[in-house]
Amino acid sequence: MTAVLAIDQGTTGSTALVFSREGDIIGRAYREFRQFYPAPGWVEHDPEEIWRVSQAVMAEALASSGVDSNGLSAIGITNQRETTVIWDRESGEPVHRAVVWQSRQSAGICERLKADGVEPLIREKTGLMIDPYFAGTKIRWILDQDPQLQRRAEAGDLEFGTIDSWLLWKLTGGTAKAGALHRTDPTNASRTLLYDIHEQTWNEELCSILDVPLSMLPEVQPSASIFGETDHIDGLPSGVPIAGIAGDQQAALYGQGCWEPGQAKNTYGTGCFMLMNMGLQHPISRHGLLTTICCDAQGAPAYALEGSIFIAGAAVQWLRDELQIIKDPAETDALARQVEDNEGVYLVPAFAGLGAPFWDMEARGALLGLTRGSGRAHIARAVLESIAYQSRGVAEAMEQDSGIELNELRVDGGASNNDFLMQFQADILNVTVDRPKMVETTAAGSAQLAGLTVGVWSSPSELDRIRRTECRFEAQMDGAQREALYAGWLEAVTRVSSGSKK
Repeated sequence: MTAVLAIDQGTTGSTALVFSREGDIIGRAYREFRQFYPAPGWVEHDPEEIWRVSQAVMAEALASSGVDSNGLSAIGITNQRETTVIWDRESGEPVHRAVVWQSRQSAGICERLKADGVEPLIREKTGLMIDPYFAGTKIRWILDQDPQLQRRAEAGDLEFGTIDSWLLWKLTGGTAKAGALHRTDPTNASRTLLYDIHEQTWNEELCSILDVPLSMLPEVQPSASIFGETDHIDGLPSGVPIAGIAGDQQAALYGQGCWEPGQAKNTYGTGCFMLMNMGLQHPISRHGLLTTICCDAQGAPAYALEGSIFIAGAAVQWLRDELQIIKDPAETDALARQVEDNEGVYLVPAFAGLGAPFWDMEARGALLGLTRGSGRAHIARAVLESIAYQSRGVAEAMEQDSGIELNELRVDGGASNNDFLMQFQADILNVTVDRPKMVETTAAGSAQLAGLTVGVWSSPSELDRIRRTECRFEAQMDGAQREALYAGWLEAVTRVSSGSKK
């Protein structure tokens, strides 16, 4: 049997999936890992724990698949982007816990950079904006924690990587002496504030602005290419090529078959991420979006517009863990249907600020419009609707930047299984929402990139036949209701914005 293993290293856990040549999942494993919150708005992970969990689920998924060591053709990696690890080259030990993409602890560095007037330069070269979200300021923050770290970095003793690079390092030996490889792909490099997306190379001027030595940065190579081979990893055969790497959202774009300009997908995970393929065009957004690197049909670099929403599925977790309104996220579908409408109740889930298209780091979450009659169902409905409202804001900005009218949105991620949310998304966007039979498109994308590299699949047309639609949600809401609901949402956002005079 010919199979490809994908490791989908996410924000709250690691998933490993084994795909057959027909695109079916034949092995699966998942484990969560700890979240650390050292201060309000700060989020950290233990890189070694991420590796242990990822290694364990890869071995477990492979064992459950029934694929022997000769049948595993390649490994693909997809990862939570922007999460930042710095480690010692010789020992392979991290010098600090990983600073997670959600974390706001480099906000002070961002404010200094803005005050220095460098944001226009950074935006033009990277397609990003200055925000704690991105890896570059996280590198700077970690190095600032100990004066010796900067000296070690300048001496070439330290390596920086997003989680893909960290996993690749561990899979290929774990130390410089063992021959571990320090590499990444353009989709992850383009999320660092240090990578010129037009020239597609690390930029010395950007590195100088953040005082990050070039020697810390990984080698960049195409998403569909041989990054290295496994080396004596428990539960995995040695010599298996790691042949595909892509950041989670670009991997999902690829796995959804969005290879042509104008095709778009939305991933409903911890956050919510909408990407539209722009082909070889790389416009710098004027409406609060990001320009990032994705993959074309062959896995070579292309460009996409992206809207990043910080809190989506995390708001459902908040219902479960903090408010204890539900025991399982799936309960929200039926709960939200218990009321005919939101009765004016809106949640603005700005638990870590607001992402695209607002980019308000100081905004904080609020539940608005409550009356004595508001109950669990109203709050659950408000949580689900907030995800769809945020996505509409991104979609409108995308249409303005691209000049392309969105008529179909391909969806994936855990919350895309919620029928209430998907129907409301179609209604509030007034477009068709297409959900595939297999919503693990992030892992599928990295597996397909890896399999395409080593010849498991001979061409993108073969991959195109693998994706099958499970359900299409058509807009049913009348225009007046749609616009009234959305106007209420925008008013709620105004109420929580950092510039509000409330």
